[in-house]
Amino acid sequence: MRLHSRVALITGAAQGIGAACARRFASEGASVMLVDVKQAEAASLVATLTREGHTAAFVRADVSSKSDVDAAVAATVERFGRIDILVNNAGITHAAEFLELDEKDFDRVIAVNLKSMFLMSQVVARVMVKQSWPDKRSGAIVNMSSVNAVLAIPNQVPYVISKGGVNQLTKVAALALAPHGIRVNAIGPGTILTELAKAAVLTNDESRRKILSRSPLGRCGEPDEVAAIAAFLASDDASYVTGQTIYPDGGRLALNYTVPVVE
Repeated sequence: MRLHSRVALITGAAQGIGAACARRFASEGASVMLVDVKQAEAASLVATLTREGHTAAFVRADVSSKSDVDAAVAATVERFGRIDILVNNAGITHAAEFLELDEKDFDRVIAVNLKSMFLMSQVVARVMVKQSWPDKRSGAIVNMSSVNAVLAIPNQVPYVISKGGVNQLTKVAALALAPHGIRVNAIGPGTILTELAKAAVLTNDESRRKILSRSPLGRCGEPDEVAAIAAFLASDDASYVTGQTIYPDGGRLALNYTVPVVE
């Protein structure tokens, strides 16, 4: 119960890593506000968490829209009275070769994956600065980055660029918000078994083999494994950690060769 009595706002919380974070944070004692455009999935998760005895709510928002961000934050404060934790998880991809990528698709991915994190972090941080902190706790922001902030996929141009920006946003926000007692960190997952990964990079057996050939641990990650790191970064266990990106990637960033795939 490391997050007992705390309030967490989680974007992109209807499925995948966001949903795993909502479940993990609730199990650690937090009240959770799910933010997503997928109303049916988010409402179903809220119902499940409520049946299990947790405190959860949902607000629909397009996090790339300033007005929606303002409304989602206001709804969270109205419902729970405060915000202690922000998890910026919402993200999309768009596959296209560099010479064929349309401007509108580039802009859409950057808006959802990067601009939204700035908007949400700014609005939530303003709330955090104004509220009192019991038990010497501080605010915590966790941004969802990727190994592709460091590596690159040639047909995922805006996604890769956006995640590189997330790492720099994490650093600059950590420095700017440190005087207010707000910590900002990021998580850069490798290939995690989410709906997004299945649609983007795990589309067939050949793609799966390629992923596993550069995964030293020999498997893809699970959303719950990323959620565990998010819970750590949001808790007092990480009270002296800020401006960092942690990479749960099965060893990929350390690898400079491919490895045999064990069937």
